[in-house]
Amino acid sequence: MAVGARALLGSRGGSPASSPQLGGRSRSQPPPAPFGAPGHGFRRVTLTKPTFCHCCTDFIWGLAGYQCEVCNFMSHEKCLKHVKIPCSCIAPSLVRVPVAHCFGPPGHYKKKFCTVCRKQLESLAFRCEVCELHVHTDCVPFACSDCRQCHQDGHQDHDTYHHHWREGNLSSSARCEVCKKTCGSSEVLSGMRCEWCGILAHASCYIIVPPECTFGRLRNMILPPNCVRLVSRNFSKMHCFRISESLQTEPDEDEDVDGLTQGSVISTDSSKQTLKIFDGNDAVKRNQFRLISVPRIAKSEEVVEAALRAYYVNDDQQHYELQTFSQQTLFSDDIINRNDATEETNPGPVFREVVPEAWIIRAKPKDHEIIRIYPGWLKVGMAYISLRIDKESTTETVIKEVLLQLGRQTECLQNFKLLEVLMGSKQVQRMVLDDQEMILSRLKDIRKTSIRQMTQTRFYIVENNKSVVRVNLFVGGLPPQLSAEEYTNILKDDLAIKTNLLSLSHVYSMQGAVVLEMSCFSEAERIYMLAKDTMVNDKQLTATVIPEVLHTKLPQNCCPLLVFVNPKSGGLKGRDLLYSFRKLLNPHQVFELTNGGPLPGFHTFSQVPYFRVLVCGGDGTVGWVLGALEEIRHTLVCSEPSVAILPLGTGNDLGRVLRWGAGYSGEDPYSVLISVDEADDVLMDRWTILLDAQEAVESAENGILEPEPPKIVQMNNYCGLGIDAELTLGFHHAREEEPGKFNSRFHNKGVYVKVGLQRISHTRNLHRDIKLKVDQHEVELPSIEGLIFINIPSWGSGADLWGSDHDNRFEKPRIDDGLLEVVGVTGVVHMGQVQGGLRSGIRIAQGSYFRVTLLKPIPVQVDGEPWIQPPGQIIISVAGPKVHMLKKSKQKPKKPGSLKETRTDSVSVTEVGR
Repeated sequence: MAVGARALLGSRGGSPASSPQLGGRSRSQPPPAPFGAPGHGFRRVTLTKPTFCHCCTDFIWGLAGYQCEVCNFMSHEKCLKHVKIPCSCIAPSLVRVPVAHCFGPPGHYKKKFCTVCRKQLESLAFRCEVCELHVHTDCVPFACSDCRQCHQDGHQDHDTYHHHWREGNLSSSARCEVCKKTCGSSEVLSGMRCEWCGILAHASCYIIVPPECTFGRLRNMILPPNCVRLVSRNFSKMHCFRISESLQTEPDEDEDVDGLTQGSVISTDSSKQTLKIFDGNDAVKRNQFRLISVPRIAKSEEVVEAALRAYYVNDDQQHYELQTFSQQTLFSDDIINRNDATEETNPGPVFREVVPEAWIIRAKPKDHEIIRIYPGWLKVGMAYISLRIDKESTTETVIKEVLLQLGRQTECLQNFKLLEVLMGSKQVQRMVLDDQEMILSRLKDIRKTSIRQMTQTRFYIVENNKSVVRVNLFVGGLPPQLSAEEYTNILKDDLAIKTNLLSLSHVYSMQGAVVLEMSCFSEAERIYMLAKDTMVNDKQLTATVIPEVLHTKLPQNCCPLLVFVNPKSGGLKGRDLLYSFRKLLNPHQVFELTNGGPLPGFHTFSQVPYFRVLVCGGDGTVGWVLGALEEIRHTLVCSEPSVAILPLGTGNDLGRVLRWGAGYSGEDPYSVLISVDEADDVLMDRWTILLDAQEAVESAENGILEPEPPKIVQMNNYCGLGIDAELTLGFHHAREEEPGKFNSRFHNKGVYVKVGLQRISHTRNLHRDIKLKVDQHEVELPSIEGLIFINIPSWGSGADLWGSDHDNRFEKPRIDDGLLEVVGVTGVVHMGQVQGGLRSGIRIAQGSYFRVTLLKPIPVQVDGEPWIQPPGQIIISVAGPKVHMLKKSKQKPKKPGSLKETRTDSVSVTEVGR
């Protein structure tokens, strides 16, 4: 029979909701505090040193403190009635939409606190790449699956987003949006922050903030989650957000590791004993245990309660018992995994010796119990329905009873199914139960496997709709300039694709890439994994999971920002920027350039009517992105997106010209986004360089000497011939020999200086080795060692090569005037004087069409990419339409002092009162 239905609780998007009506569980030791907060079991503690209250962040001293025995929440007695943060033991039950976290590599995070146990992170710990969750290594299994919901996946999709609150790890200067008082602390886990709009509030204030989130100051730059669709059943969060797996060094949950973890402390008190506790067969198999310290004369109830606390289980200890290994009849073939599959290993007892210090928590058998059925995907306006089940209850009878409670008893039972959902911190697993499954037996099996997993398991009733499976996979690294049929044949031969399960939705022939649209999850996963280990024509294939942007649902004034980051640039600052931008924006709009280049990002945004681009990298990275944009702009609805730069390279000349600075030095990424939003749109010329060598080269196929085919490259900044290119080539060779050393701007410039000093006495007569025509007119060259064509007024890390002196022979240079300036340098000393601001270059010409004749092999560099060019012709001309760039506004962005002016919409006291 039904016990009753609960009203809707929690907030959308996976954030836990507070419920002041939920009290702490009973204790057999010191009684709980008189004012119960959600799930906490408070007891008075004697403090020998000052500590901080998690509620008001003030000092606690002496006997004035209360501590939760499960999650270590500390509070003054006067603050107990204001505690609204739920205990870690009940947090999973308060999640509205379970969304797994995306844990990055383990690292050291100073002055950060674990969300589970609330202790400071003093050793290696994990953080989520998508949200602000930080956890100890041994707390990961107990982390709540309450990450941000960044896309629609067919489960509880909605168009209205509520605040996604995350507790703690705020700066000490953070101020509450409601009461305007300080709500952050660097000494304790306190304060709340919405991970979409950035609004800050006290734990006692956030519950009265209007629930709907408008995404704050960055609302026009964020790709709204309800406008992104990605069905990713078989793909991990790392795959969905295109996060490099090479960085993942943490042990997987499935690996056998010693259970003595960071949170396990062995007591040195002679009056206590330390016990090894397993929470089920799965923990026994993996040898994953937790340690508890209890008095040597403790009652069995006290030991059970301590064991439950160690596993963050919020349940009555009377329903559980502890069994020693000597009481077990466990064999290896009795151990079941999460999906009830028997392990096929050699038979034999798991425990060959009796170890009295080791125990297993077991749930006592029940003839009946109450379970919660969540009808969230039916959108019926309630969180769950409580049902009483017994030994006769099956999936079919449960569905029938739930439909009766929902007033839908006239509908056919075959139109619904019961879904079992395991809300793991790293992955949310779903499994459909058979109609004749005995529910009570199923619960017994889950608890036998893991008591902890039972607290993370839910049952949902869902409609039996036949959803259309559509997974988009971007595959790059294929031979260019082939037809769709030829690409299909290559994929058949190398990846054994099944053409009845997929189709080529897009073909990028010039780039050697295709987009596969698949109707089978397992086939998509197989191709994704196989492509990463496959080479075609000695070139490694790349595979990227691509989300679908629902462009018709984008708000009218939405202009999302497409972010490209080169993680190898800027002394590895790119890694930190990737993390920051994934948090501030939707992770689906942030692309790592080492994972398939810029093409997957442009394809994802191909149907977006208006968008902007932010390129985080050096000038070479900017040229790479602009080149890719030029090649596929005809496939984009927004064919001319404006491009901003966050300079991470060594010279960063284009970034200097557009006012983005000489190089990124750790500025607040949020301020960077504000500057991009306020930047001015300007035009910039791009140039095409045709390299037509006349020297014959030996053919690789038949060994016959043939002319080298012409090559076309694009130029944004400058093109150098002679000594300038020779120095760049020397730097390039040094970087190829020891790439690991070139991870700082200072070191890179030092190598440039060293290469220059080696060639300071080297003389060349470049004017005798080349001929120059400008706009069909022959130009006589002076005695020089280097010839440089400049498109922007910055060269060699900010030097003004053209100079500022007025000259009636030439027009004042601009980046959009359709003209290039031609400048000569006499040697290394002259170049040093230019970079020191003592001299300028030798002005030679200004024009729009150039022909350079090389009489002998000469070093050439275009935007920092050097090579030796054989004798022949070099033709430089304007390349198509001008590109739209973003120039940083001279007006300084507002300092983020008030949330009303920056990250959030203002929330007035009047609105809060409503």
